[in-house]
Amino acid sequence: MHATPESLPTSTVAIDLAKDVFELAFADAHGRIVERRRLSRRAFASALDNREPLQVVMEACGSAHCWARRFQRTGHRVQLLPAHDVRPYVRRNKTDRADAAGLLEAARCGAIHAVPVKTPQQQGVQGLHRVREHLKAQRTAAINLLRGLLREFGVIIPLGSAKVRPAVLSALEDADNELPMALRETLKALLDTMKTTEKDMLAIEDRLQAFADADPRSQRLQCAGGVGLITATALSASIGDFDRFPSGRRFASSLGLTPREHSSGSKRRLGRVTKRGDIYLTCPQS
Repeated sequence: MHATPESLPTSTVAIDLAKDVFELAFADAHGRIVERRRLSRRAFASALDNREPLQVVMEACGSAHCWARRFQRTGHRVQLLPAHDVRPYVRRNKTDRADAAGLLEAARCGAIHAVPVKTPQQQGVQGLHRVREHLKAQRTAAINLLRGLLREFGVIIPLGSAKVRPAVLSALEDADNELPMALRETLKALLDTMKTTEKDMLAIEDRLQAFADADPRSQRLQCAGGVGLITATALSASIGDFDRFPSGRRFASSLGLTPREHSSGSKRRLGRVTKRGDIYLTCPQS
């Protein structure tokens, strides 16, 4: 006697993650939704603790890896799907219920490759990179501000970040220019802030170096031409195990280093590189 859809046990749960309210859609082996739950953050934290092992499907967003590790520790199987691959499966208007249903449909598509669950160390290294980028943006903004303000008083700073500090100090010490004393003091304080920012960036690079010294993947990547500490550690933390790619072309495709294609029949049209991957990984870092 064959089981009817009503008698089939729950095998999959799709979770639409959020900050405070979480939408869960439980489905049977046929993909039919048999239960829906809308939970607060506190209730969601223990919602799957006493259930039989399930296939947990979530979008690979910022908090997904933390929840994935939690569910794996309680015996569940976790599948993280790229958000851009899930979006076409969301029908009608965008709601939490529709997003959860779309996740179930996307999980049944064998052509969508799951995102590996990151370890806390990988996420920590990615966090270091984000903080470093934030500090670098602050330094760049300060340099541009110094150049613009001094240009208004006829002081031109040569190109190159290494030339900014000597040029600004020289302008501040020059008594013949028209810089007001109040502005001189403010620009000196801005230089001190830049120095602190650069010191913080160097401290982060030291921590990244310590990670690379203990990480074989980062060491292998730095053996390639044009790959330094920043790129190697970013790739290692973001990609994880490179053996999951069957070829170098698949790896390049995951980074978006493939041409845009608009082909039909015997006519093949290739355009520019799509850059659909992580721009931080594909652009040279300094």
